[in-house]
Amino acid sequence: MEGGPLSPVATRRALLGLGVPVYLELLSGVVAGIIDTVWVARLGEAAVGAVAIASTLENVLLGVILMANVGTTVLIADAIGGGRRSELPVAIRAAGVLWLVITPVVAVGGFLLRDQVAQLLVGSGGGEVHRLAVDFFAIAFPGMAVFFAQNVVDGIFKGTGDTRTPMRMAILANACILVLDPLLIYGVGGLPEMGVQGAALGMMLGRAVALGVSLVLLRRKRLGDTGGETTALRWTAALRRILGVGLPVSGDFVLRMGISATLVGIVARFGEDPLAAYGIGIKLILFVTMAFYAFRQAGSILAARARGAGQNADRVIGRQSLLLATAVGAGAGLVLALGGRVVMGFFSKESSVVDSGEILLWYLLPYLILLAGVVGLGGVFMGSGQARSLFWVTVLGACVQLPLAYALSSLSALDVQGVWLSMIIGTAAQYVMTVLLFRRLVGADESVMDRRGRAEPRVAKVDN
Repeated sequence: MEGGPLSPVATRRALLGLGVPVYLELLSGVVAGIIDTVWVARLGEAAVGAVAIASTLENVLLGVILMANVGTTVLIADAIGGGRRSELPVAIRAAGVLWLVITPVVAVGGFLLRDQVAQLLVGSGGGEVHRLAVDFFAIAFPGMAVFFAQNVVDGIFKGTGDTRTPMRMAILANACILVLDPLLIYGVGGLPEMGVQGAALGMMLGRAVALGVSLVLLRRKRLGDTGGETTALRWTAALRRILGVGLPVSGDFVLRMGISATLVGIVARFGEDPLAAYGIGIKLILFVTMAFYAFRQAGSILAARARGAGQNADRVIGRQSLLLATAVGAGAGLVLALGGRVVMGFFSKESSVVDSGEILLWYLLPYLILLAGVVGLGGVFMGSGQARSLFWVTVLGACVQLPLAYALSSLSALDVQGVWLSMIIGTAAQYVMTVLLFRRLVGADESVMDRRGRAEPRVAKVDN
Protein backbone atom coordinates (compact mmCIF):
# COMPACT_ATOMS: atom_id res chain seq x y z
CA MET A 1 0.00 0.00 0.00
CA GLU A 2 1.54 3.27 -1.10
CA GLY A 3 1.92 6.21 1.25
CA GLY A 4 -0.84 8.80 1.20
CA PRO A 5 -3.06 10.89 3.45
CA LEU A 6 -4.10 8.99 6.53
CA SER A 7 -7.81 8.39 6.04
CA PRO A 8 -10.14 5.89 7.73
CA VAL A 9 -10.65 4.03 4.44
CA ALA A 10 -6.91 3.74 3.75
CA THR A 11 -6.29 2.60 7.31
CA ARG A 12 -9.00 -0.07 7.14
CA ARG A 13 -7.51 -1.38 3.92
CA ALA A 14 -4.06 -1.49 5.48
CA LEU A 15 -5.39 -3.29 8.56
CA LEU A 16 -7.21 -5.85 6.41
CA GLY A 17 -4.22 -6.29 4.11
CA LEU A 18 -1.99 -7.08 7.08
CA GLY A 19 -4.58 -8.72 9.33
CA VAL A 20 -6.21 -11.30 7.06
CA PRO A 21 -2.95 -13.23 6.46
CA VAL A 22 -2.24 -13.10 10.21
CA TYR A 23 -5.68 -14.56 10.90
CA LEU A 24 -5.09 -17.40 8.44
CA GLU A 25 -1.71 -18.02 10.06
CA LEU A 26 -3.27 -18.21 13.53
CA LEU A 27 -6.03 -20.45 12.19
CA SER A 28 -3.40 -22.71 10.69
CA GLY A 29 -1.87 -23.15 14.14
CA VAL A 30 -5.19 -24.46 15.45
CA VAL A 31 -5.44 -26.78 12.45
CA ALA A 32 -2.04 -28.30 13.28
CA GLY A 33 -3.33 -29.40 16.68
CA ILE A 34 -6.50 -30.79 15.13
CA ILE A 35 -4.48 -32.79 12.58
CA ASP A 36 -2.43 -34.39 15.34
CA THR A 37 -5.56 -35.25 17.32
CA VAL A 38 -7.32 -36.80 14.32
CA TRP A 39 -4.40 -39.05 13.41
CA VAL A 40 -3.78 -40.32 16.94
CA ALA A 41 -7.49 -40.93 17.60
CA ARG A 42 -7.15 -44.54 16.41
CA LEU A 43 -4.53 -45.16 19.08
CA GLY A 44 -7.12 -44.76 21.83
CA GLU A 45 -8.39 -42.23 24.34
CA ALA A 46 -5.13 -42.16 26.30
CA ALA A 47 -3.21 -41.09 23.20
CA VAL A 48 -5.75 -38.37 22.44
CA GLY A 49 -5.48 -37.16 26.03
CA ALA A 50 -1.67 -37.06 25.87
CA VAL A 51 -1.69 -35.01 22.64
CA ALA A 52 -4.34 -32.66 24.07
CA ILE A 53 -2.17 -32.06 27.15
CA ALA A 54 0.87 -31.42 24.96
CA SER A 55 -1.11 -28.93 22.84
CA THR A 56 -2.17 -27.06 25.98
CA LEU A 57 1.44 -26.84 27.17
CA GLU A 58 2.57 -25.59 23.75
CA ASN A 59 0.02 -22.78 23.98
CA VAL A 60 1.59 -21.71 27.28
CA LEU A 61 5.11 -21.89 25.81
CA LEU A 62 3.92 -19.80 22.87
CA GLY A 63 3.42 -17.02 25.40
CA VAL A 64 7.12 -17.27 26.25
CA ILE A 65 8.41 -16.78 22.70
CA LEU A 66 5.85 -14.05 22.01
CA MET A 67 8.22 -11.62 23.72
CA ALA A 68 10.69 -12.13 20.86
CA ASN A 69 8.05 -12.33 18.11
CA VAL A 70 6.09 -9.18 18.98
CA GLY A 71 9.05 -7.13 20.21
CA THR A 72 11.01 -7.82 17.03
CA THR A 73 8.04 -6.93 14.83
CA VAL A 74 7.56 -3.55 16.51
CA LEU A 75 11.29 -2.70 16.57
CA ILE A 76 11.76 -3.48 12.87
CA ALA A 77 8.56 -1.70 11.84
CA ASP A 78 9.64 1.39 13.78
CA ALA A 79 13.07 1.38 12.09
CA ILE A 80 11.59 0.96 8.61
CA GLY A 81 9.02 3.70 9.25
CA GLY A 82 11.82 6.05 10.23
CA GLY A 83 14.02 5.09 7.27
CA ARG A 84 16.69 3.69 9.63
CA ARG A 85 17.55 0.58 7.63
CA SER A 86 20.93 0.33 9.30
CA GLU A 87 19.16 -0.72 12.51
CA LEU A 88 17.65 -3.85 10.95
CA PRO A 89 20.73 -6.13 11.28
CA VAL A 90 21.10 -5.02 14.90
CA ALA A 91 17.45 -5.80 15.65
CA ILE A 92 17.72 -9.22 14.00
CA ARG A 93 20.90 -9.98 15.97
CA ALA A 94 19.16 -9.04 19.23
CA ALA A 95 16.23 -11.29 18.37
CA GLY A 96 18.65 -14.13 17.66
CA VAL A 97 20.35 -13.65 21.01
CA LEU A 98 16.98 -13.78 22.76
CA TRP A 99 16.16 -17.03 20.95
CA LEU A 100 19.51 -18.47 22.02
CA VAL A 101 18.80 -17.61 25.65
CA ILE A 102 15.22 -18.88 25.79
CA THR A 103 15.49 -22.04 23.70
CA PRO A 104 17.97 -24.12 25.78
CA VAL A 105 16.02 -23.41 28.95
CA VAL A 106 12.76 -24.69 27.44
CA ALA A 107 14.01 -27.37 25.03
CA VAL A 108 16.75 -28.95 27.16
CA GLY A 109 15.12 -28.27 30.52
CA GLY A 110 11.78 -29.60 29.32
CA PHE A 111 13.38 -32.74 27.88
CA LEU A 112 15.21 -33.51 31.11
CA LEU A 113 12.13 -32.82 33.24
CA ARG A 114 9.55 -34.32 30.85
CA ASP A 115 8.39 -36.89 33.39
CA GLN A 116 7.82 -34.27 36.07
CA VAL A 117 6.08 -31.94 33.58
CA ALA A 118 3.71 -34.73 32.52
CA GLN A 119 3.06 -35.58 36.16
CA LEU A 120 2.21 -31.94 36.88
CA LEU A 121 -0.25 -31.77 33.98
CA VAL A 122 -1.83 -35.20 34.31
CA GLY A 123 -1.77 -35.75 38.05
CA SER A 124 -0.86 -38.75 40.12
CA GLY A 125 -3.53 -40.95 38.54
CA GLY A 126 -2.46 -40.35 34.96
CA GLY A 127 -1.43 -43.90 34.18
CA GLU A 128 -1.29 -44.52 30.43
CA VAL A 129 -1.92 -40.87 29.61
CA HIS A 130 1.10 -39.92 31.71
CA ARG A 131 3.33 -42.47 29.97
CA LEU A 132 2.27 -41.37 26.49
CA ALA A 133 2.67 -37.71 27.40
CA VAL A 134 6.24 -38.40 28.50
CA ASP A 135 6.88 -40.14 25.16
CA PHE A 136 5.43 -37.18 23.26
CA PHE A 137 7.47 -34.65 25.26
CA ALA A 138 10.70 -36.56 24.51
CA ILE A 139 10.46 -35.22 20.96
CA ALA A 140 8.19 -32.20 21.41
CA PHE A 141 10.49 -30.35 23.83
CA PRO A 142 13.57 -30.50 21.55
CA GLY A 143 11.19 -29.50 18.76
CA MET A 144 10.53 -26.25 20.60
CA ALA A 145 13.82 -25.00 19.13
CA VAL A 146 12.23 -25.11 15.67
CA PHE A 147 8.90 -23.72 16.90
CA PHE A 148 10.59 -20.80 18.65
CA ALA A 149 12.89 -20.07 15.70
CA GLN A 150 9.92 -19.92 13.32
CA ASN A 151 8.18 -17.47 15.64
CA VAL A 152 11.22 -15.19 15.67
CA VAL A 153 11.56 -15.33 11.87
CA ASP A 154 7.84 -14.63 11.49
CA GLY A 155 8.26 -11.57 13.70
CA ILE A 156 11.00 -10.27 11.39
CA PHE A 157 8.84 -10.73 8.30
CA LYS A 158 5.90 -8.97 9.93
CA GLY A 159 8.08 -6.06 10.96
CA THR A 160 8.82 -5.45 7.28
CA GLY A 161 5.09 -5.40 6.56
CA ASP A 162 5.08 -8.91 5.10
CA THR A 163 2.39 -10.94 6.87
CA ARG A 164 1.75 -13.20 3.89
CA THR A 165 5.00 -15.16 4.10
CA PRO A 166 4.36 -16.33 7.72
CA MET A 167 0.87 -17.37 6.60
CA ARG A 168 2.25 -19.37 3.68
CA MET A 169 4.87 -21.00 5.87
CA ALA A 170 2.21 -22.03 8.40
CA ILE A 171 0.21 -23.61 5.59
CA LEU A 172 3.33 -25.36 4.28
CA ALA A 173 4.10 -26.76 7.73
CA ASN A 174 0.57 -28.10 8.10
CA ALA A 175 0.68 -29.69 4.67
CA CYS A 176 3.88 -31.52 5.67
CA ILE A 177 2.35 -32.57 8.99
CA LEU A 178 -0.73 -33.88 7.21
CA VAL A 179 1.48 -36.20 5.14
CA LEU A 180 4.08 -37.12 7.76
CA ASP A 181 1.76 -37.86 10.69
CA PRO A 182 0.14 -41.07 9.36
CA LEU A 183 3.48 -42.30 7.98
CA LEU A 184 5.25 -41.92 11.31
CA ILE A 185 2.37 -42.75 13.68
CA TYR A 186 1.34 -46.00 11.97
CA GLY A 187 4.60 -46.98 10.25
CA VAL A 188 3.37 -46.76 6.66
CA GLY A 189 5.74 -47.73 3.84
CA GLY A 190 8.21 -49.66 5.94
CA LEU A 191 8.73 -46.84 8.44
CA PRO A 192 8.75 -47.78 12.15
CA GLU A 193 5.41 -47.48 13.95
CA MET A 194 6.08 -44.66 16.45
CA GLY A 195 2.62 -43.95 17.88
CA VAL A 196 2.34 -40.60 19.70
CA GLN A 197 6.06 -40.01 19.19
CA GLY A 198 5.38 -40.17 15.46
CA ALA A 199 2.86 -37.35 15.87
CA ALA A 200 5.44 -35.23 17.70
CA LEU A 201 8.14 -36.00 15.13
CA GLY A 202 5.81 -35.27 12.23
CA MET A 203 4.99 -31.87 13.68
CA MET A 204 8.66 -31.06 14.31
CA LEU A 205 9.74 -32.12 10.80
CA GLY A 206 6.88 -30.24 9.13
CA ARG A 207 7.84 -27.08 11.00
CA ALA A 208 11.51 -27.65 10.18
CA VAL A 209 10.71 -27.69 6.45
CA ALA A 210 8.78 -24.42 6.80
CA LEU A 211 11.61 -22.88 8.84
CA GLY A 212 14.18 -23.83 6.20
CA VAL A 213 12.12 -22.19 3.46
CA SER A 214 11.52 -19.14 5.68
CA LEU A 215 15.26 -18.64 6.23
CA VAL A 216 15.91 -18.81 2.49
CA LEU A 217 13.21 -16.23 1.81
CA LEU A 218 14.47 -14.02 4.63
CA ARG A 219 17.97 -14.10 3.21
CA ARG A 220 16.60 -12.95 -0.14
CA LYS A 221 15.14 -9.86 1.52
CA ARG A 222 18.72 -8.71 2.17
CA LEU A 223 17.78 -6.96 5.38
CA GLY A 224 21.44 -6.93 6.34
CA ASP A 225 22.28 -4.71 3.37
CA THR A 226 22.49 -1.25 4.92
CA GLY A 227 23.93 0.50 1.88
CA GLY A 228 26.95 1.61 3.87
CA GLU A 229 24.88 3.35 6.54
CA THR A 230 25.94 3.05 10.17
CA THR A 231 23.91 3.17 13.34
CA ALA A 232 24.57 4.00 16.96
CA LEU A 233 22.08 1.32 18.05
CA ARG A 234 23.75 -1.60 19.82
CA TRP A 235 22.29 -5.06 20.08
CA THR A 236 22.00 -4.72 23.86
CA ALA A 237 19.85 -1.60 23.48
CA ALA A 238 17.82 -3.32 20.76
CA LEU A 239 17.31 -6.29 23.07
CA ARG A 240 16.02 -4.01 25.83
CA ARG A 241 13.57 -2.45 23.40
CA ILE A 242 12.37 -5.86 22.23
CA LEU A 243 11.81 -6.94 25.83
CA GLY A 244 10.14 -3.63 26.67
CA VAL A 245 7.40 -4.45 24.18
CA GLY A 246 7.50 -8.24 24.25
CA LEU A 247 7.54 -9.01 27.98
CA PRO A 248 4.20 -7.29 28.78
CA VAL A 249 2.58 -8.95 25.76
CA SER A 250 3.93 -12.32 26.87
CA GLY A 251 2.65 -11.71 30.40
CA ASP A 252 -0.75 -10.68 29.05
CA PHE A 253 -1.02 -13.90 27.05
CA VAL A 254 0.00 -16.18 29.91
CA LEU A 255 -2.34 -14.39 32.33
CA ARG A 256 -5.28 -14.80 29.96
CA MET A 257 -4.46 -18.50 29.69
CA GLY A 258 -4.45 -18.68 33.48
CA ILE A 259 -7.84 -16.97 33.73
CA SER A 260 -9.32 -19.43 31.24
CA ALA A 261 -7.87 -22.42 33.15
CA THR A 262 -9.26 -21.10 36.43
CA LEU A 263 -12.73 -20.71 34.93
CA VAL A 264 -12.59 -24.33 33.78
CA GLY A 265 -12.09 -25.38 37.39
CA ILE A 266 -15.01 -23.24 38.57
CA VAL A 267 -17.35 -24.53 35.87
CA ALA A 268 -16.35 -28.13 36.66
CA ARG A 269 -18.10 -27.79 40.05
CA PHE A 270 -21.46 -27.79 38.27
CA GLY A 271 -21.07 -31.11 36.51
CA GLU A 272 -20.10 -32.55 33.17
CA ASP A 273 -22.81 -30.90 31.05
CA PRO A 274 -21.91 -27.24 31.72
CA LEU A 275 -18.22 -28.15 31.50
CA ALA A 276 -18.72 -29.80 28.11
CA ALA A 277 -20.74 -26.80 26.92
CA TYR A 278 -18.04 -24.41 28.12
CA GLY A 279 -15.34 -26.43 26.38
CA ILE A 280 -17.26 -26.36 23.10
CA GLY A 281 -18.06 -22.66 23.48
CA ILE A 282 -14.43 -21.72 24.07
CA LYS A 283 -13.37 -23.63 20.95
CA LEU A 284 -16.05 -21.85 18.91
CA ILE A 285 -15.15 -18.35 20.00
CA LEU A 286 -11.45 -19.08 19.47
CA PHE A 287 -12.07 -18.75 15.74
CA VAL A 288 -13.59 -15.32 16.39
CA THR A 289 -11.05 -14.00 18.88
CA MET A 290 -8.18 -14.93 16.54
CA ALA A 291 -9.53 -12.23 14.22
CA PHE A 292 -9.25 -9.70 17.07
CA TYR A 293 -5.63 -10.64 17.64
CA ALA A 294 -4.94 -10.47 13.90
CA PHE A 295 -6.16 -6.87 13.83
CA ARG A 296 -4.09 -6.18 16.94
CA GLN A 297 -0.92 -7.37 15.19
CA ALA A 298 -1.78 -5.37 12.09
CA GLY A 299 -2.42 -2.27 14.20
CA SER A 300 0.90 -2.66 15.99
CA ILE A 301 2.79 -2.77 12.68
CA LEU A 302 1.05 0.34 11.34
CA ALA A 303 1.42 2.24 14.62
CA ALA A 304 5.13 1.38 14.92
CA ARG A 305 5.80 2.47 11.34
CA ALA A 306 3.96 5.73 11.86
CA ARG A 307 5.86 6.34 15.11
CA GLY A 308 9.16 5.65 13.39
CA ALA A 309 8.29 8.23 10.74
CA GLY A 310 7.36 10.79 13.42
CA GLN A 311 3.67 10.65 12.51
CA ASN A 312 0.70 10.86 14.86
CA ALA A 313 -1.50 8.01 13.63
CA ASP A 314 -2.63 6.33 16.85
CA ARG A 315 -6.14 7.77 16.85
CA VAL A 316 -7.17 6.67 13.36
CA ILE A 317 -5.40 3.28 13.60
CA GLY A 318 -6.99 2.55 16.98
CA ARG A 319 -10.47 3.59 15.88
CA GLN A 320 -10.39 1.58 12.66
CA SER A 321 -8.96 -1.49 14.36
CA LEU A 322 -11.68 -1.18 17.00
CA LEU A 323 -14.33 -0.85 14.28
CA LEU A 324 -13.17 -3.92 12.37
CA ALA A 325 -12.75 -6.11 15.44
CA THR A 326 -16.14 -5.06 16.85
CA ALA A 327 -17.86 -5.76 13.54
CA VAL A 328 -16.40 -9.28 13.49
CA GLY A 329 -17.23 -9.88 17.16
CA ALA A 330 -20.82 -8.63 16.89
CA GLY A 331 -21.52 -10.44 13.63
CA ALA A 332 -20.02 -13.78 14.62
CA GLY A 333 -21.43 -13.55 18.15
CA LEU A 334 -24.94 -12.92 16.85
CA VAL A 335 -24.72 -15.87 14.46
CA LEU A 336 -23.57 -18.16 17.28
CA ALA A 337 -26.29 -16.90 19.64
CA LEU A 338 -29.14 -17.22 17.13
CA GLY A 339 -27.97 -20.62 15.94
CA GLY A 340 -26.95 -21.88 19.37
CA ARG A 341 -28.86 -25.17 19.35
CA VAL A 342 -27.82 -26.01 15.82
CA VAL A 343 -24.18 -25.15 16.44
CA MET A 344 -23.97 -27.05 19.71
CA GLY A 345 -25.72 -29.99 18.08
CA PHE A 346 -22.77 -30.47 15.76
CA PHE A 347 -20.54 -31.18 18.77
CA SER A 348 -22.85 -33.01 21.17
CA LYS A 349 -26.00 -35.11 20.96
CA GLU A 350 -26.73 -34.74 24.67
CA SER A 351 -29.75 -32.44 25.06
CA SER A 352 -28.52 -31.20 28.45
CA VAL A 353 -25.20 -30.11 26.92
CA VAL A 354 -26.99 -28.42 24.03
CA ASP A 355 -29.33 -26.60 26.43
CA SER A 356 -26.45 -25.35 28.55
CA GLY A 357 -24.46 -24.36 25.47
CA GLU A 358 -27.37 -22.43 23.98
CA ILE A 359 -27.55 -20.24 27.09
CA LEU A 360 -23.78 -19.81 27.15
CA LEU A 361 -23.67 -18.58 23.54
CA TRP A 362 -26.13 -15.76 24.34
CA TYR A 363 -23.85 -14.64 27.17
CA LEU A 364 -20.88 -14.80 24.81
CA LEU A 365 -22.44 -12.23 22.44
CA PRO A 366 -21.78 -9.17 24.66
CA TYR A 367 -18.55 -10.78 25.86
CA LEU A 368 -17.21 -10.96 22.30
CA ILE A 369 -18.19 -7.37 21.53
CA LEU A 370 -16.39 -6.11 24.63
CA LEU A 371 -13.34 -8.31 24.06
CA ALA A 372 -13.12 -7.03 20.49
CA GLY A 373 -12.63 -3.52 21.84
CA VAL A 374 -10.01 -4.57 24.38
CA VAL A 375 -7.93 -6.56 21.91
CA GLY A 376 -8.60 -4.37 18.87
CA LEU A 377 -7.18 -1.28 20.54
CA GLY A 378 -4.19 -3.22 21.82
CA GLY A 379 -2.17 -2.84 18.62
CA VAL A 380 -1.79 0.89 19.16
CA PHE A 381 -0.35 0.32 22.63
CA MET A 382 2.10 -2.27 21.30
CA GLY A 383 3.22 -0.14 18.36
CA SER A 384 3.65 2.94 20.53
CA GLY A 385 5.78 1.14 23.11
CA GLN A 386 3.03 1.15 25.76
CA ALA A 387 2.50 -2.63 25.85
CA ARG A 388 2.54 -2.60 29.66
CA SER A 389 -0.94 -1.11 29.51
CA LEU A 390 -2.21 -4.37 27.98
CA PHE A 391 -0.86 -6.38 30.89
CA TRP A 392 -2.42 -4.14 33.54
CA VAL A 393 -5.75 -4.21 31.72
CA THR A 394 -5.70 -8.01 31.91
CA VAL A 395 -4.71 -7.87 35.58
CA LEU A 396 -7.77 -5.70 36.22
CA GLY A 397 -9.94 -8.19 34.37
CA ALA A 398 -8.62 -11.07 36.48
CA CYS A 399 -9.18 -9.14 39.73
CA VAL A 400 -12.78 -8.41 38.75
CA GLN A 401 -13.74 -11.58 36.92
CA LEU A 402 -12.40 -14.40 39.08
CA PRO A 403 -13.88 -13.30 42.44
CA LEU A 404 -17.18 -12.57 40.68
CA ALA A 405 -17.15 -16.00 39.05
CA TYR A 406 -17.01 -17.63 42.49
CA ALA A 407 -19.48 -15.23 44.09
CA LEU A 408 -22.13 -15.07 41.37
CA SER A 409 -22.06 -18.80 40.64
CA SER A 410 -22.75 -19.42 44.35
CA LEU A 411 -26.14 -17.70 44.03
CA SER A 412 -28.88 -20.27 43.50
CA ALA A 413 -30.68 -17.93 41.10
CA LEU A 414 -27.69 -17.88 38.75
CA ASP A 415 -25.81 -21.15 39.29
CA VAL A 416 -23.25 -21.68 36.50
CA GLN A 417 -24.66 -18.69 34.64
CA GLY A 418 -22.91 -16.60 37.26
CA VAL A 419 -19.63 -17.65 35.64
CA TRP A 420 -20.87 -16.52 32.22
CA LEU A 421 -22.00 -13.21 33.72
CA SER A 422 -18.63 -12.69 35.38
CA MET A 423 -16.96 -13.01 31.97
CA ILE A 424 -19.05 -10.09 30.69
CA ILE A 425 -18.49 -7.89 33.74
CA GLY A 426 -14.76 -8.59 33.88
CA THR A 427 -14.33 -7.82 30.18
CA ALA A 428 -16.47 -4.68 30.53
CA ALA A 429 -14.04 -3.44 33.19
CA GLN A 430 -11.15 -4.12 30.82
CA TYR A 431 -12.98 -2.31 28.02
CA VAL A 432 -13.49 0.83 30.09
CA MET A 433 -9.85 0.88 31.22
CA THR A 434 -8.61 0.28 27.66
CA VAL A 435 -10.67 3.14 26.24
CA LEU A 436 -9.51 5.52 28.98
CA LEU A 437 -5.87 4.59 28.41
CA PHE A 438 -6.31 4.96 24.65
CA ARG A 439 -7.74 8.45 25.04
CA ARG A 440 -4.88 9.43 27.31
CA LEU A 441 -2.34 8.02 24.85
CA VAL A 442 -3.88 9.80 21.89
CA GLY A 443 -4.25 13.06 23.80
CA ALA A 444 -0.62 13.02 24.90
CA ASP A 445 0.55 12.29 21.35
CA GLU A 446 -1.50 15.13 19.87
CA SER A 447 -0.17 17.57 22.46
CA VAL A 448 3.40 16.66 21.56
CA MET A 449 2.67 16.90 17.84
CA ASP A 450 1.02 20.31 18.28
CA ARG A 451 4.06 21.61 20.13
CA ARG A 452 6.38 20.34 17.44
CA GLY A 453 4.20 21.67 14.63
CA ARG A 454 4.32 18.46 12.67
CA ALA A 455 2.57 18.16 9.32
CA GLU A 456 -0.56 16.09 8.68
CA PRO A 457 0.35 12.41 9.22
CA ARG A 458 0.50 9.90 6.41
CA VAL A 459 0.20 6.14 6.18
CA ALA A 460 3.57 4.43 5.96
CA LYS A 461 4.18 2.14 3.03
CA VAL A 462 3.42 -1.52 3.72
CA ASP A 463 5.00 -4.11 1.45
CA ASN A 464 3.18 -7.39 1.20
